Amino acid sequence: MPFEDLLKELDARRQQALAMGGPEKLAQRKAQGLLNARERIARLFDPGSFMESGMYAVSNRPEDKESTPADGKVAGFGRIAGREAAAIANDFTVKGASSAAINIKKLKHMKGVARKRGIPIVFLGESTGARMPDVMGAASIGSKDDPVEYQRLRDSPWAAGVLGYCYGSSAWYASMSDFCVMRKGSIMAVSSPRLVSMAIGRQVDAEELGGWRVHSEVSGLIDQVVDTDEQAIDSIKQFLSYLPGNNMEAPPEHPVPAGSGADMANILALIPESANQVYDAKKVIGCIVDRDSLFEMKSRYGKAIVTALARLDGKSIGIIANNPLHRGGAIGADECQKVQSFFVLCDSFNIPVVLLVDQPGFLIGVEGEQKGVTGKVMNWLNAMTLVTVPKISVVMRKSYGLAVSNMGGGGNADEVACWVTADVSFMKPEFGARVVFGVSPDEPGKYQDAVARMSKGTTAYDMAAIYTAHDVIDPRETRNWLIRMLEVHRMRLTGGVGEHLMRSWPTSY
Repeated sequence: MPFEDLLKELDARRQQALAMGGPEKLAQRKAQGLLNARERIARLFDPGSFMESGMYAVSNRPEDKESTPADGKVAGFGRIAGREAAAIANDFTVKGASSAAINIKKLKHMKGVARKRGIPIVFLGESTGARMPDVMGAASIGSKDDPVEYQRLRDSPWAAGVLGYCYGSSAWYASMSDFCVMRKGSIMAVSSPRLVSMAIGRQVDAEELGGWRVHSEVSGLIDQVVDTDEQAIDSIKQFLSYLPGNNMEAPPEHPVPAGSGADMANILALIPESANQVYDAKKVIGCIVDRDSLFEMKSRYGKAIVTALARLDGKSIGIIANNPLHRGGAIGADECQKVQSFFVLCDSFNIPVVLLVDQPGFLIGVEGEQKGVTGKVMNWLNAMTLVTVPKISVVMRKSYGLAVSNMGGGGNADEVACWVTADVSFMKPEFGARVVFGVSPDEPGKYQDAVARMSKGTTAYDMAAIYTAHDVIDPRETRNWLIRMLEVHRMRLTGGVGEHLMRSWPTSY
């Protein structure tokens, strides 16, 4: 065949792939305000940097070859803020982006390249699940010989977007990712509501099964919730800006925005003098870190603790902060799981951890015990022993009980400072007075005397006297103290790289 004809065929096949599921289906998505798979890829990558892989792939079933451009998954490589990354976007206009033999090969190739070449991978999920009848029968589902298909060793960062109906593999990869953002109106579940309804014999509502509230507030699988596809993809890009391309690199550094730290002089105004009054820890964090760098994760889940990425002097840090605004900062089962997940992220990708402490202990009661809170508390402490990146702890107000250790006490942090307001003990003095001395507020004289006795030896200076706290600081010095201590504890001998002892810890607890 002449070169000219061969090139015409190449162009025709290319146009067929770019047409995706056809103009009618693409128009329907546009009318719904949804980006298609190729538009999502374009939003993710720097202009002109995308190199597609598998554009000419189609179904291996003869009857589907002409109706499966790119076999329902758009994949390839591009740059995000100048750094290489891989991505795979499900094309819902082609057989509902269902998983089948060829597009699974494409997915495996993307994962393999990302792992071997040390680049992040992004999964833009939307899928009806496995493709029928392709996967029916032992010859298909029973012949898979890939025991490590769903193994996750965190060689490079994974980020995912739940951008529509996500059943089957799109749910698996979202749940395995280091960061997952969900667009409102999307659903993530093992199987569709229709199939679930048939299985259990009653109608199941899609939102109840796997809507954004379920996964951001109950299961904790979703890190952020947004309104549009564009916002979801922008969140993924922002997340990746804090992380290295792979686990053998230090995180990237960024210029320090003008005005960073300017609010430290007013930080005392955010903290009530009475330990019984609440405040929003996020406002305190915002004063300390570089301006506009706070990137919170799982904000709707385990609200008594804030977990967030941020920058301090242009360098990535992970923040774990008790938040008295919710339940007085008492730590429950959800908070424990949230922190474990965050430890895994930070340690796997060489991000130092800063703990900001103001907690009354663990949440006690029936619900916590039914959720196995004791085991989760132990998992947290076990995780801390495996974290090899620097851990710096600042006790702001109170810190009571075993949770003192969970928040960096007991040798669980490389450096500990107390604010002058710090109070550290086994339990709140008012409770101790009632437990130890058997008095109550109904006996004011005896009660106040007992409280005073239980309050002895609990100050910042008492911590410093036994060298459990390495410093006592003015709260207004916190930003500068943290910057200096993180510089002292920088991982010089390994080029900023930790040991990654948690690289195989389950992502979804």
